[in-house]
Amino acid sequence: MEKEFYRYNPWWENTNTLLDNLLDRTESFEFILPNITNKQVVFLTGLRRVGKTSLMKLCIKYLINEKKINPLHVLYVSMDDFLFIGKSIIEIVENFKTIHKIKNEEHIYLFLDEITFVEDYELQLKNLYDKGNSKIFASSSSASLLQKQKGYLTGRSVTFEVLPLSFEMYLQFKNIVINKADGHLKETYFKDYLLTGGIPEYVLTNDVAYISELMDNIIYKDIAAVNGIRQIRQLKDYFLLLMERSGKTMSINKVAKVLGISTETSKRYFDMFCDTFIVSPVTRFGKLNEQLVSPKKIYCCDTGIRTYYTGERDWGALFENYVYLRLKHLNLSYVYENTTELDFISLNKILIECKFHNETLNEKQQLLFDNFKATEKYIIRTYNDVEFIRAKHRF
Repeated sequence: MEKEFYRYNPWWENTNTLLDNLLDRTESFEFILPNITNKQVVFLTGLRRVGKTSLMKLCIKYLINEKKINPLHVLYVSMDDFLFIGKSIIEIVENFKTIHKIKNEEHIYLFLDEITFVEDYELQLKNLYDKGNSKIFASSSSASLLQKQKGYLTGRSVTFEVLPLSFEMYLQFKNIVINKADGHLKETYFKDYLLTGGIPEYVLTNDVAYISELMDNIIYKDIAAVNGIRQIRQLKDYFLLLMERSGKTMSINKVAKVLGISTETSKRYFDMFCDTFIVSPVTRFGKLNEQLVSPKKIYCCDTGIRTYYTGERDWGALFENYVYLRLKHLNLSYVYENTTELDFISLNKILIECKFHNETLNEKQQLLFDNFKATEKYIIRTYNDVEFIRAKHRF
């Protein structure tokens, strides 16, 4: 195990070039920063390869370079590595402390990637937390498996969903600098961003095969293998229908009929794709019975993935999907009254309608928008409009 530890933790031997190849994720990192040295267990969730591991390593870099933490007291391990399958977290930590002769009262920093591959991980994390000398960071690409920890770590943890790169981060990854004199180019690059999305590796390589490989891995490994599904073709067809419905309402029953599967199977598949963060459901605003009987709208995890599978270049739909991802933290629902729909209403009653550039509200939409009771109202047309709301209503 010692050899694997050193492979995962190069800073134990050399801090001179500590993680120099890491690209900045300032926007995501700034939300983690207030919790980087307190006692809370920090959970990072989100789609596979969206950047959870990179954020963990940025935290490690910050701890060692800025907080001057002893590098030998920082452990990173990927729990889905076959070399650690069957190993308990407690066993791994004890081995780590033995290697570096770390006393039990000394403080350590643990970064446990894909924690949900460990059976009873929540009990083991609670055990470490209760001892009081471990700062724990953990990640998972499964929302439902991570829910297990809530009963054991209630009030002891904080969870951040890592989303694809923002437009500003996209420009940084591409080494694109837009001077004030070239401000007119920002819109062109923004459209490029909507088509490409924000999956870091895809942004860097522009290799379309990467998206296909990523989604196949999630479907085969994180959904089919984990849930014992053999009808892979059926599962992939379901995924393609989800991509086509992105930004629209989704009927579990209708999809079941199209694919010739039971409603129960359709619901099960839908939950699996939500669980792996491929799509996010948005419920109708209203009373509980209205929410339960009304179809959910769905949004893709990334505009580039949506574009890859649908081939659509509907700027309005792509922009709406982008707005959802940027404002997801506001707990959004959609508004539907008298056959008229408005895009989003937040938990704190911010009404939002997305109209890319010169698109306009129709007469019924305008009437509903004007009369709907809300604390704030916005018609969003540009990137700047979205960022204004995001800056005003932080996490």
